[in-house]
Amino acid sequence: MTAGSELLQSLGLALALGLLVGLQREWEHNRIAGLRTFALVSLFGGLSGILAEAYGGWVIGAALIAFAAITVPGYIASLRDRDADPGLTTEIAMLVMFATGAITILGHRMIAVVIAGSVMVLLQEKKALHQMVYKIGASDLREIARLVLIGLVILPLLPNKSFGANDLLNPFAIWLIVVLIVGISLAAYLASTLLGQAKGVAVAGIFGGLVSSTATTVSLARCSKNAASHPPALAAMALISAAVVFVRVIAEVMIAGPGVIQQVLPPLVAMTVLAGVVAVVAYRFTLRSKAGPTEEAPPSELKSAVVFGLLYVIVLFAVSHAKERFGLAGLYTVAAISGLTDMDAITLTTARLSHTGQIDAATAWRVIMTAGLANILFKTALVLAMGTRAFIKPVLLGFAAMFAGGAAILLLWP
Repeated sequence: MTAGSELLQSLGLALALGLLVGLQREWEHNRIAGLRTFALVSLFGGLSGILAEAYGGWVIGAALIAFAAITVPGYIASLRDRDADPGLTTEIAMLVMFATGAITILGHRMIAVVIAGSVMVLLQEKKALHQMVYKIGASDLREIARLVLIGLVILPLLPNKSFGANDLLNPFAIWLIVVLIVGISLAAYLASTLLGQAKGVAVAGIFGGLVSSTATTVSLARCSKNAASHPPALAAMALISAAVVFVRVIAEVMIAGPGVIQQVLPPLVAMTVLAGVVAVVAYRFTLRSKAGPTEEAPPSELKSAVVFGLLYVIVLFAVSHAKERFGLAGLYTVAAISGLTDMDAITLTTARLSHTGQIDAATAWRVIMTAGLANILFKTALVLAMGTRAFIKPVLLGFAAMFAGGAAILLLWP
């Protein structure tokens, strides 16, 4: 009875997912397959999965051949109609839903739901996806290809092992910094191009903060030197990414130090709210300012990314030296140096030490705050070194407000 009930639930899910995708095809008045056809295809996949469990996996292969024997003649016949769409989207979607129906029986229900939902979204957003592609020019595609080369071809080939003194040199981690800078710069440009300046600023800033606020700041500072850029928008992206860093810090504290959340989170939340207010003000200023010209060509950040990667290595050695010299007694010094390039390591480590009772909660959040303020100072130096005057002024005002607020919290919080 239990096994039969499970099978019925899986078949019911397969049928429902087929109806979901078929609903979209029916709404589009597709001539090849609609509501009933997609439901039957998913159900056929589910039944094939049941037979495969009893007689072997060859059943699914045979079912696929039978399904193709039915589908291909229909597609060939549709080509004779001049008004018909010669694409294979519906046929491929049917194959996917057949496989989706099969995996529901094999125990992968959640994966089946995600796949069916993704298929429906892809089918429904056809026009939006095509319009997005049409907005991408040849130069954009070249930069995307370059990112694919350094991120998906070169990066996986590098050894993810540590070498040298104190095992600091990790080729994979160092090159990942280069990939992040190039990728964030390109993402900011594409977000502005595809979503418009207002939405693009917010999306690019949030994305940059979640990945690497420091790398984002470097990319945006370099972009500001482009004559076709809009510095206020780039400054807003930098400040939004800086604010998102503290949201990420809170999430890491909740994960690594659940036992001290009540003591550690309040001052960090206060800092997050302060940084968020600064970011919102910058974003509103961008919306009210006259829209300046946008970049006609995507930024090429590979050279500056490599330079920053080398700088990152130098800072790593400085952090290691500080840890060896000062130890736990110089925790604030270590936090200040560690926070220059990376907030994650010091946040996770400190939260864990506080959770296990090795340091008290009051010290823990102050160490994390010290790292955050050091990170703001480091990004300020990068902005001064790499940015233009129109970009530097709003970013410095925002960073100064964040630093002053953070310092006040650090000194005055009870």
